[in-house]
Amino acid sequence: MLFIYGLLVLMVFLWSFSFVLVDIAVEFIPPTSLALTRFLLASLSFLIVDLYLFIRRNQRDEETSKTIEKRSYMKLDWIYLLIASFSGTSLFFALQYAAIELIGPSLPALFVCLLAPVLITVLAVFFFNERLTKLKIMGYIIATVGGFLLVTGGDLRTLTPETPNFLGYLFALITPLLWAIYTISTKKISKSKSKITSLKYIAYFGTLELFIFVFFKGEFLIFALNILNPFVLISGIYLGIGCYVFGYFIWQKSQNELKSSKGASFLYIEPFLTLIFSIILNRSETILIWNIIGGIIVLVAVLVINYK
Repeated sequence: MLFIYGLLVLMVFLWSFSFVLVDIAVEFIPPTSLALTRFLLASLSFLIVDLYLFIRRNQRDEETSKTIEKRSYMKLDWIYLLIASFSGTSLFFALQYAAIELIGPSLPALFVCLLAPVLITVLAVFFFNERLTKLKIMGYIIATVGGFLLVTGGDLRTLTPETPNFLGYLFALITPLLWAIYTISTKKISKSKSKITSLKYIAYFGTLELFIFVFFKGEFLIFALNILNPFVLISGIYLGIGCYVFGYFIWQKSQNELKSSKGASFLYIEPFLTLIFSIILNRSETILIWNIIGGIIVLVAVLVINYK
């Protein structure tokens, strides 16, 4: 149990910095093209691993076991994989990266990290009959208050339709629902299936979907010209291999081994870390006493949610 909690902390650090990295990278390449770069590199890493395993596979029983594993995916599993690819890769990151470009890294981190755990918990009650205790409900309420103070500094006007960046807020608000759908979809896939194999198929589907998005948005030439830009390439490697291959593996592992609500509660730490990274890299973030208080409240809430 302690090991999976340690992995979740690593995942949160990886994902927290990704918001700030994307905020910098979209200065070089459009958001959807950056998302395509991310998943193209993730897919290539899976292809390289598969090629290596194919070369090393000499025993017939290993080939047989792989054939069985491939056939073990039923029609419903493929449907869940396709839903996961839209909700957790292509549409999710196209909207999230566009939101980061419009309103910066902290608010998109706030929305997905505060609302997604709540939605995941609600969906888990219906799909997995998980029990929602009064203590957990109290923890989520505390975390919501703390996260709001953390990023907005207590100014509700930053979230009103009259603001010039309302479209960015709207995109950011859609992402928690998409992430909740992704989490439930991947958890509905049989636990007997390989997590890495599921991530591989989701990455392949997501790459194809993002390619279609980029093509119809008229960004393909921009994508092709910028993919070898050193900063874009390094960003793609971090986002594709670090945040997706390793980060998503940890996330799915935690969702299989812990209650959905417990694993999701770690997402509350992300806005706090994202704000710190943003300030360190001078991404036009203003920290107030309410931001600090909000961060402390969020950390307390995570402890409350995970208290047995």
